[in-house]
Amino acid sequence: MTLEGVLPVLKPVDYTSHDVVAKVRRMIGIKRIGHTGTLDPKVTGVLPLCIGRATRVVEYIQDLPKEYEATLILGKATDTEDMSGRLIEEMEAVQVTAEQVRTAVESFVGSIEQVPPMYSAVKVDGRRLYELARLGQEVERKKRRVTIYEIELLAMNLERRHPEIRFRVQCSKGTYIRTLCTDVGKALGYPAVMSELVRSATGAITLDRCLTLPEIERLQQEGKLAERLIPTDEAIPHLPALRVAETEAIKALQGRRVRAADSVPEEWDGRMCKVYSAKSPAPFLGIFRWDAERSLLVPEKVFN
Repeated sequence: MTLEGVLPVLKPVDYTSHDVVAKVRRMIGIKRIGHTGTLDPKVTGVLPLCIGRATRVVEYIQDLPKEYEATLILGKATDTEDMSGRLIEEMEAVQVTAEQVRTAVESFVGSIEQVPPMYSAVKVDGRRLYELARLGQEVERKKRRVTIYEIELLAMNLERRHPEIRFRVQCSKGTYIRTLCTDVGKALGYPAVMSELVRSATGAITLDRCLTLPEIERLQQEGKLAERLIPTDEAIPHLPALRVAETEAIKALQGRRVRAADSVPEEWDGRMCKVYSAKSPAPFLGIFRWDAERSLLVPEKVFN
């Protein structure tokens, strides 16, 4: 059986996202695999891998909100904004109250601006920032606007010389949690560093759905791995669904523009939609863009 769909992987510590892809390729004997969002080696958690034709929806999964559980330490700072870096500042003692922490953390909910850390993959003048950082160079970075949808404080240990704060955050694509931790510290008047990070969800794919690498290997050997793959269309639930008549479905699979069998709201102009045949069971035909002016669905990704 050819495997196709989204494999929810629990990324282990000290693996890069590319390491995980390479290991799964060897396990299942399929080269066409893509990950849906880079995680630093020390970060664990949800790493969806798109297998086979599902690689064609990587960009849509990457756009989904992410959820993380993070721990920050107040009173310390490193050049990488996490514990993998060189210590550049340390306070003798930190004194904050629970109310101060709560106010500072909750102040970041909404649309905020972040300056990407030097140890990041952002490009400036054609070079990755982390490449320049390793050469001891620091360059000016443009602020980026991201969205923090929700923050929940999970635990506070404020009696320590360097207090620890653990929180859960749901955020938009491109948010640097390391930078969020340092910015929370600034709001409290202290340096701060991220000490631990787990990605707990990508869209609707949560930790409890993820498989460890040993589990993937075992299920593949038992011929049961296909049962744990998320169907391609189910992995992009944020895209609305439309049906087309069976005669239009044939055209859709040929990569032609088609008419929808369902009524389409006017405000959907330019919106990406999942398109299905109206017959039962309804096969997934692909991702189409709604052209309101012509009242047609324009093909973007066809799954013939």
